Amino acid sequence: MGMEDHKLKVFCTVAETKSFSKTSEIIHLTQPAVSLQIQALEEIYETKLFDRSSSFINLTPAGEILYKYAKDILNLYAEAEKEIGKITGLIKGSITIGASTTIGNYVLPSVIADFKKNHPKIKINVFIGNTKRIIDLLNSGGIDIGLVEGETSRHKIKTDPIITDELVFIIPPFHHWAKKKVVSILEITKEPFILREEGSGTRQMIEKYLSEHGINTSDMRIALVLGSTESIKEAVENGMGISIVSKWAARKEIKYGSLRLITPKEEKILRNFSLVMQKNSVLSHAVDEFLAYLKSYPYDTLLSERQ
Repeated sequence: MGMEDHKLKVFCTVAETKSFSKTSEIIHLTQPAVSLQIQALEEIYETKLFDRSSSFINLTPAGEILYKYAKDILNLYAEAEKEIGKITGLIKGSITIGASTTIGNYVLPSVIADFKKNHPKIKINVFIGNTKRIIDLLNSGGIDIGLVEGETSRHKIKTDPIITDELVFIIPPFHHWAKKKVVSILEITKEPFILREEGSGTRQMIEKYLSEHGINTSDMRIALVLGSTESIKEAVENGMGISIVSKWAARKEIKYGSLRLITPKEEKILRNFSLVMQKNSVLSHAVDEFLAYLKSYPYDTLLSERQ
């Protein structure tokens, strides 16, 4: 990317986020640097591109015109790079992925490690945040693609389920259920239970499943509410209660025997991990390669690894 298109990228990001602070976060520049890039463009065109009089930053009529062309110009740059990459056969460039917590921590690292073996020249950056944060980053162009758990109902976004996730009971090996393979979900009210914080995708999923079986969290013996899956596993290993987590999240502990896994007798708690993209974005050659890889990856082999 040359200097000019970098300025345009900064400009488009401010136009879309309507915020200098959000732009500086997405593009990794300080706020004064963002302001300088915009000023430089305003000097080139000898006119104001943003109206800063209200509390929101809005495009001026001149800004509107530049925005329309800037999007096309950036897309053309991306296409040119892609075409050249096809001839040289060298796939390089960088990919920025946003991933919600379960995927980002427990699925993506293995997939990226395998991908890098075949494409050592591609740089990969990963942002991890909850699903809402990932959708925000996608909308503002801060990431190329997102991987999220749970529901996303956004008209501007293309959603593609790629991996199935199953939520399971985790218990310590010395728990009185330890000899069982399945347990009725109704038994859950008798055990101290450890829950994720409000706003977690996993928690929403658990609450939905429980309410379908007539159980409200107020009927349960909530021992702890913790802000991460890691801290929940730790608490369960220490006998502070039982919990429900993604099978992906517990795969190491199950393998080494520090946790046991049990499925509810009623029916499995299933959800999808989905790929999210902006509807009409032009993707770089590198992103295309990674997408093809993601879609054909044998995820089941990761879960069934026994050493």
